[in-house]
Amino acid sequence: MTPSVEISIVVPIFNEVESVGILQAEIEASLDPTGVEWEVIYVDDCSTDGSLKAMLELREKCSRIRILKFRRNYGQTAAMAAGFDASRGEIVITMDGDLQNDPADIPMMVGELKRGNFDLVAGWRKNRQDGFVLRRLPSIIANRLIGFVGGVTIHDTGCTLKAFRRELAKSMNIYAEQHRFLPVMSAGSGARVCEVVVNHRARQFGSSKYGIGRATRVLFDLFTVKLISQFSQRPLQYFGMLSLGALAVTVLFAFFSLVGVGSGATSASDLVVIDDWELVIVSTVMLMFTLVVYYGLLGLLAELTVKASGMHRRRVLDRILNELH
Repeated sequence: MTPSVEISIVVPIFNEVESVGILQAEIEASLDPTGVEWEVIYVDDCSTDGSLKAMLELREKCSRIRILKFRRNYGQTAAMAAGFDASRGEIVITMDGDLQNDPADIPMMVGELKRGNFDLVAGWRKNRQDGFVLRRLPSIIANRLIGFVGGVTIHDTGCTLKAFRRELAKSMNIYAEQHRFLPVMSAGSGARVCEVVVNHRARQFGSSKYGIGRATRVLFDLFTVKLISQFSQRPLQYFGMLSLGALAVTVLFAFFSLVGVGSGATSASDLVVIDDWELVIVSTVMLMFTLVVYYGLLGLLAELTVKASGMHRRRVLDRILNELH
């Protein structure tokens, strides 16, 4: 029988042919002395430089290597999601394939995960070896913004080197550029999150695959994560705020319109204008009131949907537990 795997290492690879052999040797040097069973899952994001061939050659020498290959370039987040699904370890480690993350930090992060009863341990590149203007400065701004919006005090949400408990990694439903929001998303679902200082090294081969142009995508993804994480918990509150806002606009519009009409008519021609304006007022108030009712009903429907989904998940869990007993 195949021994159970304790640690799964997920490594997205995109055009890192020079790095992958060195990285594999460092992983083996870091984990073999621990005596635990481990595996490394390389996710080839449609590399064009021979990275896949290099990984296949490594797999012939090491049975712990597993390889996933994308048919086209999907990005780092999709690669992590595929690695999460394929992982078999009780603890899942994510790291970059460019040698900037140090595999020697893995045992320390695993120990912190177990010792502190945490669900996620995030790496903090305190002494980051990257250019300031194009890499470090945008990262500092993004970390501050993500911390402010997400409410999670993590210094370096963009560090790929992280350790997850299996249950948390398997429950992650990520897409677009959301891999950098994993601490925020995890904390929002009730997971216990901490961070540790990790070693960060200068890039040895090639150039970075990410630039300043991703800032816009990060902002949109941050808004999406924030909205989904809170909306799914209190949908009626959000729709109720929209409904109250529409009601306030309706009342103010009706009040100022009626005041304007009441202070108007001085001639017969003015009376005609006033009659037309009253029709506009009544029509607008009716439309706005319809919007108030619409938002209110949407909120109730969303609340019922969320509760029904929660009850369904609870029934499925109860059935699974009964089968286990």
